[in-house]
Amino acid sequence: MALAGCPDSFLHHPYYQDKVEQTPRSQQDPAGPGLPAQSDRLTHHQEDDVDLEALVNDMNASLESLYSACSMQSDTVPLLQNGQHARSQPRASGPRSVQPQVSPRQRVQRSQPVHILAVRRLQEEDQQFRTSSLPAIPNPFPELCGPGSPPVLTPGSLPPSQAAAKQDVKVFSEDGTSKVVEILADMTARDLCQLLVYKSHCVDDNSWTLVEHHPHLGLERCLEDHELVVQVESTMASESKFLFRKNYAKYEFFKNPMNFFPEQMVTWCQQSNGSQSQLLQNFLNSSSCPEIQGFLHVKELGKKSWKKLYVCLRRSGLYCSTKGTSKEPRHLQLLADLEDSNIFSLIAGRKQYSAPTDHGLCIKPNKVRNEAKELRLLCAEDEQTRTCWMTAFRLLKYGMLLYQNYRIPQQRKALLSPFSTPVRSVSENSLVAMDFSGQTGRVIENPAEAQSAALEEGHAWRKRSTRMNILGSQSPLHPSTLSTVIHRTQHWFHGRISREESHRIIKQQGLVDGLFLLRDSQSNPKAFVLTLCHHQKIKNFQILPCEDDGQTFFSLDDGNTKFSDLIQLVDFYQLNKGVLPCKLKHHCIRVAL
Repeated sequence: MALAGCPDSFLHHPYYQDKVEQTPRSQQDPAGPGLPAQSDRLTHHQEDDVDLEALVNDMNASLESLYSACSMQSDTVPLLQNGQHARSQPRASGPRSVQPQVSPRQRVQRSQPVHILAVRRLQEEDQQFRTSSLPAIPNPFPELCGPGSPPVLTPGSLPPSQAAAKQDVKVFSEDGTSKVVEILADMTARDLCQLLVYKSHCVDDNSWTLVEHHPHLGLERCLEDHELVVQVESTMASESKFLFRKNYAKYEFFKNPMNFFPEQMVTWCQQSNGSQSQLLQNFLNSSSCPEIQGFLHVKELGKKSWKKLYVCLRRSGLYCSTKGTSKEPRHLQLLADLEDSNIFSLIAGRKQYSAPTDHGLCIKPNKVRNEAKELRLLCAEDEQTRTCWMTAFRLLKYGMLLYQNYRIPQQRKALLSPFSTPVRSVSENSLVAMDFSGQTGRVIENPAEAQSAALEEGHAWRKRSTRMNILGSQSPLHPSTLSTVIHRTQHWFHGRISREESHRIIKQQGLVDGLFLLRDSQSNPKAFVLTLCHHQKIKNFQILPCEDDGQTFFSLDDGNTKFSDLIQLVDFYQLNKGVLPCKLKHHCIRVAL
């Protein structure tokens, strides 16, 4: 049955169907009393219009009762998936009251809420609004989600307050160049060093470090690998800056612990056998109570005078004895706390603080920025003593965390693929004799064969040099010219610097055995100087030119061992100690950022 002015969806509504079923036959049959027969309606069109209007009025009355019933059940009856009400509630069936005739506009307004698809459309609009304006919430049950709503964290779904904060940090190199790097708030010093190594195309041999430099205070220290860069920068003054440099001695204690802490310098709360592993365990164990003791020059706060006092370093802090070498509690006075402080080395202690020696150190509280009066300045007799005190301070403050920083690069190196490029400094373990005479190269295992191959290569080099000299080549790559300038392209050559400057660079990059650099000689314009560190002492060796068969060679031992250029000389002494106290192992390098 089709009704004029009635939407098709209304005919399929369950409530309407129930009403139709429960309506008496007299109301359903259009041919009953009150309505003419079908044949009469077909012939009398005017009466048909009147009947349709009455039928519409009757339908409006049904809609009125249906709307009231829906509004009463909307609070208690749940919705099914298709948006219809559950028909489990009983419905009252009774005679419908005839409503007075209303205007078409009011009829339209009363019929709007009855649209069956309204609930579904509202749900779709609500879902569209939620996905377009609100952030996506990660689904804790991804196995229950459908293909339309995958549990993927879309870009920009996190609120701005939860996004990782970024900050610009300016880092300087040794040659004065700088680079501004955008880092995250949780980036550590190790992460920033690896980023700078990548950007400057350096070899990552795990010896790069970030230095906190305070020029106005004359202090500097190497940041620990786990420290947050942004957090450290917040405690620095505006004149302070970060430096990017090498420090080969950062974890030297874990490599050679027996070179640190003489017996009279350390006392233990328990008996120690003096072995290397026992020494490491005693320092790293938080339950142990090592004490570092000895005499240091201490600067009085607010004064220019220095006093030599007996000092004791414990986990609780740094103490000085007011009565000789007594360590009784009543004779110990607290000098500095380890918790909220860091240890620095003095750059120019004699000049700025009138220190008695050049081996000064300082315990600086984190809250101090520009006030030199609150600095606890100390001074050791020699460099080895200063290194021991600074190492003990770091071990007692960080303990096992410091050892983990040392182990992380080694563990990463062990996990590297055998096909990856080795990232390590040049040493005696990374240079081998090779034979490239065949189609493929091979490693020469026999030492006698390796020596004869080296001699043969040296004679071949000389023959090529003599042949090119006879031809009189004026090319810029003339061997006589090349041998005197080719070393200037190497990182270990630092040009025309003074002896004091070379010593300062060696100290900054760590006083470890085998650390070296080459420079021009100040006394002889044609000679060069090899600056080498051995047993924390810096020594200088002069490289003199010598002539043989009209060719210029370089030698360290008065011509007994000759080399055509400085590169061959460095390569030789990296494999052989010769007249040097130790092999060349690490070279000082300056990188331009």
